[in-house]
Amino acid sequence: MNRHHAKAAAALAAAAVMGVGGCAGAGSFTSSGDTVTIAMVSNSQMQDAIALSGEFERENPGIKLKFVSLSENQARAKITASVATHGGEFDVVMISNYETPQWAKNGWLVDLSNYERETPGYDAEDFIPSLQKSLSYQGDMYSVPFYGESSFLMYRKDLFEQAGLTMPAEPTWDQIAQAAAKLDDPAGGRSGICLRGKPGWGESLAPLNTVINTFGGRWFDENWHAQLNSPEVVRAVEFYIDLVREHGEPGAAASGFSECATQLSQGNTAMWYDATSAVSVLEDPASSKVVGKIGYAPAPVMQKPNSGWLYTWSLGIPKSSKKPDAAWKFISWMTGKPYIKMVGEKLGWSHVPPGSRMSTYQIPEYAAASKAYGPLTLSSMQGADPEHPTVAPVPYTGIQFLAIPEFQDLGTRVSQQISAAVAGRISVRDALDQAQQYADAVGRSYRENQ
Repeated sequence: MNRHHAKAAAALAAAAVMGVGGCAGAGSFTSSGDTVTIAMVSNSQMQDAIALSGEFERENPGIKLKFVSLSENQARAKITASVATHGGEFDVVMISNYETPQWAKNGWLVDLSNYERETPGYDAEDFIPSLQKSLSYQGDMYSVPFYGESSFLMYRKDLFEQAGLTMPAEPTWDQIAQAAAKLDDPAGGRSGICLRGKPGWGESLAPLNTVINTFGGRWFDENWHAQLNSPEVVRAVEFYIDLVREHGEPGAAASGFSECATQLSQGNTAMWYDATSAVSVLEDPASSKVVGKIGYAPAPVMQKPNSGWLYTWSLGIPKSSKKPDAAWKFISWMTGKPYIKMVGEKLGWSHVPPGSRMSTYQIPEYAAASKAYGPLTLSSMQGADPEHPTVAPVPYTGIQFLAIPEFQDLGTRVSQQISAAVAGRISVRDALDQAQQYADAVGRSYRENQ
């Protein structure tokens, strides 16, 4: 790790600890390996894993599982604080392709490659190649994907038909804005579109960054000069915020993935642009009123094609865990081929964690159940290019995030400005001028270390 990144990692750890006081340093385990403690994000697929965990305990009677399930923002802060400070209270952590390569470089994670090779039938080569690469450092995997996702547009086919609208095969954002205006029905309790406005680098900035990218914007130019108040970024952010304020869901400034999932699944919005993994909610009769009524289209574009993101929730083992072998047993269970079939057979094929393994798309039952969205999910993930996320050249990689240590803090602060603009507390221009100052401080540190 060079001096610049060492400073950034230390600052990130300190910020995480301050944000989640007292969560680190809980001490190591004293038992011989009975309990594996797992920190997870409380999304629906993870709740399914918790519900099925009794199967693992029956198969592995010497291991007990303890889950710490948190909302996305809470999980990021708590897991970062624990892993960065070697707190030791978690044996398995749910992280992503943002954290994994950086934390592997810092020496915070266990290299999983030997475990993969020595586990019969695990077949790490079956993982979707783009995900496998994104979770690797110097050729070895340091976390393994539970599910993978890109982003796409979800829309009510019946409402489009009633309004005489046709979804283009490759929609533009201008076309989506026009459809949102026509489908918006405040009196009937239905918005034209749902878009995230909730603060958090993994909340509102995820969809917004893809809009910035396809509108021709970027966070930094090739020489790390901040570009967040450039004409291209201003145009993209004004478009996004105008769209959600004029035709979006009520309370948009507090709406994230979960809130928009509820809006569409309960029939309260006509469209939603977000993660492809949302299908597990939308296509589940137990949670959705619109099963079979949803159409799927690629991420809307303007200047840049293939604007969908690439993301995975993955499982890794902190170096501070005293039980890496037992931790791997659980990880290999939750990310293996048999688990995917078990979810489909016990909970329904719409519950299957999508976008992790190529073989998932060869299961006849899953192929039939996911006909409307499975092929588009896979093609969107394969078309995403984190190495070239923007129209103009940039010195960073990543589509809906920047793969630099500072982004967890920088993105959160920028997202707070964006959320304030969504709420109408400040103007978009003022929000981006403040965001520009935040980004310029980060860019300056990179320029000085070039």
